Amino acid sequence: MIVQRTITVNLGIPWNWPTVDCGIEQGGKMSVPMEQRVLKRKGTNVDYRILKRDELPRDGNTSEFEGNQQGAPFSFIWVGMPPGDGVRLHRHAYQEVFVIQEGVATFLIDSTTLEVQARSIVIVPPSVPHKFTNTGERRLRQIDIHQSPQIVTEWLED
Repeated sequence: MIVQRTITVNLGIPWNWPTVDCGIEQGGKMSVPMEQRVLKRKGTNVDYRILKRDELPRDGNTSEFEGNQQGAPFSFIWVGMPPGDGVRLHRHAYQEVFVIQEGVATFLIDSTTLEVQARSIVIVPPSVPHKFTNTGERRLRQIDIHQSPQIVTEWLED
């Protein structure tokens, strides 16, 4: 049986992690393929998990973390895209945040074209059409954060 345990992590943010009720208070195995540890801090046990990128579902040059499968209220796409590749025009009913770590991307957000360098963040409001292409000479590395526990995309071009 899966139960929710609310914990507070470093920044004081409440977080619900699914855990398996094994008839003992702490330390049961998770029903999803991931590593679980019990961290003792100031007399309390805190469950945490470590996932490796290769444990996430892949789609070409991306890996997808869907929060609804991990007990998290958000999702993200881990991008490692070669020059010239991109994502076609689409939108989401929720906000999407792009954290560009390495490389250069050209974004089309509604009718605005932006060239975005590494160490930048792009925030796209809900329902706004957008796409991006790696227009740099190196691999584009970015994290695309979806303000939803499930990635839901409406594709607007083929």
